Amino acid sequence: MSRLPRAQSLTLLPLTFALLAACSEPDPVAPLDVVPLASGVTSESRQLAHQVRSLAAQRGITPMPPRPQVRDGLEKLGQMLLFDRILSGNRDISCMTCHHPRLATGDGRSLAIGQGADGLGPSRVHPATAFIPRNAPPLFNLHLVKHLFWDGRVAVDATGTLQTPAGDKVTPAMTAAFEFGSLSAIGLFPVLSREEMRGAAGANELANIPDDNMSAVWDGLMSRLGAIPKYRQLFEAAYPGTRFDDMNFGHASNAMAGFLLKAFVFDISPWDRFLAGSDPALTDEQLDGAFKFMNAPCSQCHNGAGFSDDDFHNVALAQFGPGHGNGPSARDDFGRMNVTGNPQDIYRFRSTMLRNVELTGPYGHAGEFTDLKRFIDHYSQSAEKLRAYSQADVPDLLLGATLLTDNTESIIATRDFRILPVAFDDEFAGKLTSFMHALTDDRARNLSHLTPRKVPSGLPVDR
Repeated sequence: MSRLPRAQSLTLLPLTFALLAACSEPDPVAPLDVVPLASGVTSESRQLAHQVRSLAAQRGITPMPPRPQVRDGLEKLGQMLLFDRILSGNRDISCMTCHHPRLATGDGRSLAIGQGADGLGPSRVHPATAFIPRNAPPLFNLHLVKHLFWDGRVAVDATGTLQTPAGDKVTPAMTAAFEFGSLSAIGLFPVLSREEMRGAAGANELANIPDDNMSAVWDGLMSRLGAIPKYRQLFEAAYPGTRFDDMNFGHASNAMAGFLLKAFVFDISPWDRFLAGSDPALTDEQLDGAFKFMNAPCSQCHNGAGFSDDDFHNVALAQFGPGHGNGPSARDDFGRMNVTGNPQDIYRFRSTMLRNVELTGPYGHAGEFTDLKRFIDHYSQSAEKLRAYSQADVPDLLLGATLLTDNTESIIATRDFRILPVAFDDEFAGKLTSFMHALTDDRARNLSHLTPRKVPSGLPVDR
């Protein structure tokens, strides 16, 4: 562990919000009063807009704070590193292969496909039909989160201490380079994963390093980069006054975070304009959807500037794919419990931010849903929906590689208390979906300009 430097109609099955407060979960969110709609056409819209802003403030749904400042040299270095296959063991995949700008910082797949494969996005194919256990999460507005990855295994705790799977292998010399909290560590771990980037033992010099010798992998990557004169120039431009030979992979990871912050922070959606006082920024349907969202349990977990509480919840999602070695089949994924060891955290995953959510499907920790409205609908009568989810619903079905895991009843038994009573109709789901579209910043629709024409290694760049 290393200390970082400062740098109308929602129908609730016979339960009500009052009963939610009586659940046995610790510290449940208190229910909020529903403000009745005003009468009249023009005045109704005006009054409803006032109510939505008031409800948003009560729930802590605020305008987005500005991102940290990022030096141009740091941004440039981070961009090159993220798009350069030099960081993978076999030089066949970059970080952005699975988080491509053209695909809204994802890959358009339910389960990502790592090294050893060909193609980009939905057309990517692995010869052994191998999948990464989880969906590639979007990279928008990461200055708003403290926990990284679906299980939050990289985070800064309340004392300002960085918590990672690498423990003290993330040295003070590495964290001294960190400028953006836990986000500065984002590049340290995909390069260690054999399935994601490093490759199988015997395939290359990085893959031959034992898994527990993380420092040697990071040092090996710096040796690769240091053999390329252009990278030496970029590192020293990004960190003025520091020689490349005095740097470590913490400097590389920090630069990646800098690029992500400079490139992927978006804060001019219709919702942002609405919060700033423009009533016409939302359509009538979006405004109605916003009102319903604020009065539903949705806003108890999806709040804050990014519409996420940065916490972990079991929201009754099916499990398929290779899993994380959990359960009798070893194909289950216990989520947050794998990090904390706490049985209460089983099947809990981080609440995703909803900004630009229209663009970032498939949805769920394993990409269980490709359609946003259907993903929203699964929260209604979640036990019944999960029991009805079948192999035919698995989006990434490929030669049986993504078979469902038989854990349905275990997931249902440990669902988040907030969704237990929720039931709503198709119209309600449609209104919520319309509101979700109001969270899209139009500038995020086309990010192809962020892909560089070339990288210092000279390796191919995914386009």
